[in-house]
This record gives sequence, structure tokens and C-alpha cells, in this order.
Amino acid sequence: MFQGLSAWAIIEAGGPTMYVLLACSVLSVSVIVERLICYWLNSTVTRSAFLAAIGKALDRGGREDALAVCAKVRAPFARVTAVGLSHGGKGGKAAAGAMEREIEIQTVALERRTGIVGTIGSVAVYIGLFGTVLGIIRAFGDISKSSGEGMNAVIAGVAEALVTTAAGLVVAVPAVVAYNYFVRRIDLFVSDMEICASEIAEKTGAGER
Repeated sequence: MFQGLSAWAIIEAGGPTMYVLLACSVLSVSVIVERLICYWLNSTVTRSAFLAAIGKALDRGGREDALAVCAKVRAPFARVTAVGLSHGGKGGKAAAGAMEREIEIQTVALERRTGIVGTIGSVAVYIGLFGTVLGIIRAFGDISKSSGEGMNAVIAGVAEALVTTAAGLVVAVPAVVAYNYFVRRIDLFVSDMEICASEIAEKTGAGER
């Protein structure tokens, strides 16, 4: 049915719904690429290596050296640690509270725009099905106006209508996979931040005593 047709011709065959799915696909891919780059840039140093460097800095030069280590690391747990160290002089509870707030701030930043991908993954299939229903309605309308070639008309119409269902799946599946991956990565980021906050809170509390 579609052999020899260009990608744009197939999109046109699917009707207006295909343009909506195309826009969803472009938006989804843009967000996925942006988030992957963001997470990669924030994962250049492991938590264990960072905490080891912080421990050495505290033993060697104290809080200022540890803050210098934090400034060199681009990661959410480094920002949380920096906040904890900055509030360390105010007491353990103050440092812990400041780090909890920073964890929330960093989590919101990590989750930015991921909801777009999740929404597209949820609704793209239904948009495709909606286009299929419209295509089938149009096909039966063509049958009622045609004479003698009704079966050929319905076959061609249904084939064109099913294009939107296939397109919806093509858009939805990568979006769902990417969204689930993002959720897992964010959970790991949060876990790293909480572990760093716990260790810094202990060191700050020990400093008070």
C-alpha cells in the first residue's frame, strides 16, 4: 500500500492527526536529549569518590578546603554537601534542615520537563487511535459515495487510517522507556544526595561536640 511513498507522503496519508503526532515526537525527542545531557553532566564524579575527597579535605584543611572540592564537582550531591558545610557553623540541625531544602530544590531541577515525556508516552497511542477512528469514518463515508468499488475503497481507507495507530506507537514507546529511565536516574540522584547529607550532618554534629 505504502511502498514507494516518501515519509512525508505517508504523514499526509494519515491526515491531521499525524501532524499532531509529529509535533509530539519532536518535543519528546528534544526533551529526552536535553535531559540525557543534563544527567550525564551531573554524573561525571561518583558519590564514593566525592565523599572520599571531602573526607581528605576536612582532615587536611577543614571546611574551606571541602567547599573548594564541592565547587569543582558538578553534581546535585556536591551542591547539597556545599550547603551543609556552609551551615555547619550554625549547628547540626541547621545544616540538616538546609540540606533537606537543597535536596528538594535539586530534585525539582532534575525532574524538570520529564513530565512532558511521560504525558506524551501516555497519550500518543490514544491520539493515534483517534486518528484511526477518524480515518475509518472517512473510509465508510467514501463507500457510501462510491459505486461498484466499495471494498477497494474501504481497504484503502482503513490502511491509511491504521498509519496513525502505528505512528502513535512509534512515538509512545520511546517516550515511555525514556520516562521510566528518567525516574530511575532521579531516584539514584536523590539517594546519593541523601547519603551525602547524612554523612555531612554527622560530621557537622561531631564538630559541635
